[in-house]
Amino acid sequence: MTESIAPFWHVTVLTLFPEMFPGPLGLSLAGKALEKGTWTLEKLDIRSFTRDKHRSVDDTPFGGGPGMVMRPDVLDAAIRDAKTRQVAAGLKPGRIVYLSPRGRVLDQALVREIASEGTLTLLCGRYEGIDERVIEEHHLEEVSLGDFVLSGGEPAALCLIDAVVRLLPGVMGNVETAGEESFERGLLEYPHYTRPPVWSGRAVPEILLSGHHEKVRAWRLEQAEKITEARRPDLWSDYLASRPAPKVKKRRARRASAEPTKTTATPDGNGGSHEG
Repeated sequence: MTESIAPFWHVTVLTLFPEMFPGPLGLSLAGKALEKGTWTLEKLDIRSFTRDKHRSVDDTPFGGGPGMVMRPDVLDAAIRDAKTRQVAAGLKPGRIVYLSPRGRVLDQALVREIASEGTLTLLCGRYEGIDERVIEEHHLEEVSLGDFVLSGGEPAALCLIDAVVRLLPGVMGNVETAGEESFERGLLEYPHYTRPPVWSGRAVPEILLSGHHEKVRAWRLEQAEKITEARRPDLWSDYLASRPAPKVKKRRARRASAEPTKTTATPDGNGGSHEG
């Protein structure tokens, strides 16, 4: 079941570098939506919740090892303050996400879940990570951008926020666009073409110039399936499991039987083709 998108969305970011926000989110469509109040952003400096004169947010790990770990008492105070502020603003505190390389990989399904909720709190870690007891105490949901490591959670938070904001009502100009983008149907997106119709000896596929909307739709679906099968076997397996097998197999057989061709342009600029 597809979640309905919340008409208004608020995010609180807990970070050691509040100056990184809104950053690029203050520009383009996300920035316009922020100005209009479609979504709101509150950033809390974790360091402001320290109690010692050195404003220490981290300490050495028990058991030894390299690096430093963010302190549970400081993070706990920051999280509780975020909840208090949200309630005072008339918001219902929602899920708290800790950006972590060991978390669930962010995908479009999770983005839509978050977009359907009115409030989100993001905790941006630094150093070697945060004390495990904070995760347990506040039931933090760990989310990762992928199998790589960043210097902190802030870049990941920016990506997550951007992915959510663009789904909010009125942010994107063409609502049909969102439904055809990569991952929305479980597939990577089909190829795109625009003017000029012939460029660098390459012509736009004739089907896209035919004006036959149903044939164009079918071509785009086949291209999306072909690209997904070749580049993302994991997505392709999930897609096959969720679609009527006969229809998909029929399209696969049709693609397999078609001879590979490469469309080029003749010297006079007219489109032509030859076997590749």
